[in-house]
Amino acid sequence: MGSAGEESPGSAIAMVSGSAKNDAGDRVKELIEAIEAAGMFGGYRKTQRKECLSLVRRLKLLVPLLEEIGELRDSGACCDSLSCLADLEGALVSAKKLLKQCSCGSKIYLALENEAVMSRFHAVYDKLNQALDDLPYDELGISVEVREQVELMRMQLKRSKRRTDTLDIELAMDLMVVLSLKDDDRRADNAILERLANKLELRNIRDLRTETLAVRKLTKKRNGQNAENVQQIVGLLGKFKQIVGAEDQSVVIDSSARAKALERCRSLQIPHEFLCPITLEIMTDPVIVATGQTYDRESITRWLDSDHRTCPKTGQVLEHLSMAPNYALRNLISQWCGKNNIDLPKREIHSSSCSLSLDLVDRISSLVQDLSSPQPDTRREAAVKLRVFSKESPENRMLIANGGAVPPLVQLLSFPDPNIQEHAVTALLNLSLNESNKRLIAREGAIPLIIGILESGTQEARENSAAALFSISMLDENKVLIGALNGIPPLVDLLKDGSVRGKKDAATAIFNLSLHHMNKSRAINAGVMKPLIQLLDDRNLGMVDEALSILRLLASHPEGRKQIGRLSVIETLVGIVRNGTPKNKECAASVLLELGMNNSSFLLAALQFGVYEHLVELTRCGTSRAQRKANALLQHMSKCEHIP
Repeated sequence: MGSAGEESPGSAIAMVSGSAKNDAGDRVKELIEAIEAAGMFGGYRKTQRKECLSLVRRLKLLVPLLEEIGELRDSGACCDSLSCLADLEGALVSAKKLLKQCSCGSKIYLALENEAVMSRFHAVYDKLNQALDDLPYDELGISVEVREQVELMRMQLKRSKRRTDTLDIELAMDLMVVLSLKDDDRRADNAILERLANKLELRNIRDLRTETLAVRKLTKKRNGQNAENVQQIVGLLGKFKQIVGAEDQSVVIDSSARAKALERCRSLQIPHEFLCPITLEIMTDPVIVATGQTYDRESITRWLDSDHRTCPKTGQVLEHLSMAPNYALRNLISQWCGKNNIDLPKREIHSSSCSLSLDLVDRISSLVQDLSSPQPDTRREAAVKLRVFSKESPENRMLIANGGAVPPLVQLLSFPDPNIQEHAVTALLNLSLNESNKRLIAREGAIPLIIGILESGTQEARENSAAALFSISMLDENKVLIGALNGIPPLVDLLKDGSVRGKKDAATAIFNLSLHHMNKSRAINAGVMKPLIQLLDDRNLGMVDEALSILRLLASHPEGRKQIGRLSVIETLVGIVRNGTPKNKECAASVLLELGMNNSSFLLAALQFGVYEHLVELTRCGTSRAQRKANALLQHMSKCEHIP
């Protein structure tokens, strides 16, 4: 088989002009080069990685076809095929652009806009299929083997259009939860942000720096359009930066003075050792930590205040939290700035969080001892005070846990006094906001005891137990453990009969636990559908979005689809698409889309209840996400001609 676009002697030269032959040969060569270029991208964002790798693999299957076209001796066939090759070239260009964005674009954008990005993949599949369908295979003399290979690829593309990725659905749900936590401080757990950062692979300063540059390019390209979406992206980026202690600087707008200053600093080539490893900015107050690494005091303090106890650069656990000023480096920085006429920003240096009050240490140590006192009143008072201290700061949570408070607090969960149980479980809830404490609490055997309080404790104790299970279940191993210990049924009971606060805590915990596939069936078997549907009917509770989020997650389970797909529920979902808030409509459309992609009969039921005109309206007036979901539903409906 000859090389792509190779000129070879024979009848072809005699039958056509040289320009026609060169046009065909050059175009084939360009197409093969385009496929090779598309395959050069790497580091695809996790949200689309599987789709990108599949697309690259399928594009490479086209190379034998193009090589055969390049070897043609039938000049007439080459001329006739040029227009078809142009269509194929257009499809490859679209594929290359899409792969480049999934390799170099903003990870947050690609997660938030996953459905829109997947629509672009589907558009590429359509273009490829159309271009391949129009090729005159017989005239081109394509071999049977290559034609069979092309047909196999086209079948794979069609299957890809029908497939939904459960991992992407779960990630979308996770994002929805994070974006809805802004008004609820108690449940604004850093652990859920850390989990999301891990899923998006934004775990360190280098990742965040690359992401910041990608977001800046995105916002510049948007030029003020779709401001709501941009603010969501910037807000999430800021939260991820806070987790690792980096400054949350605006990535959208740089003042002209700031931009000039940054450009000037770049041209000066700041010595690498003058830059803080966390923020990658010039240090104003460099300090040395236990590992010998130097950081800007403000940045490393923020890192430690976020419950981290490792060196950001080396990953080593810090033996102690004291910091020593690096006077020599500070003098070098000062001299360099003076020489280059640069004024360092004046920053207020706060006292380090590691300068713990000895009085507080002694006080907490005494309270930990009192947790085991033979006097119930002493135990109760100690639990109350530790509950208060653990709420105040991340520093206190670390200090209390390191002081040995977790084991006696866990023991108090089974104490016969309901008030002591309530204070103990709430203190553990506060302590669980620290990720290492989540593991410690689970290891001490707290989960079955917390489930027991959830079943029979006071109202506040039940609510805080649900919130504690939510927090502890941020770790995947704890999701499995809570489900196996039968923790989901009492959460469903709280969802049925709890206070508004209790229902919200239960819904959040159930959602988080249901991210694990086995827990979906446990929630369904526990009867979660009935209270969720009741929440859809009772708009006064303001929990429609929470209920819809769980329903969409459970709709990925066959039994969940069966129960959600009852006619009365479909009618309710259509009613929400018609009369709900903008967010309600978006979530309801999400559930209908998840149902419809798995079973077209659900779409027929929705059509019978008049969903079509409401979806059309949603494409015009809904949120950007709702518009995409409505368009996806309408497109899927138009292709489901086999609906009875």
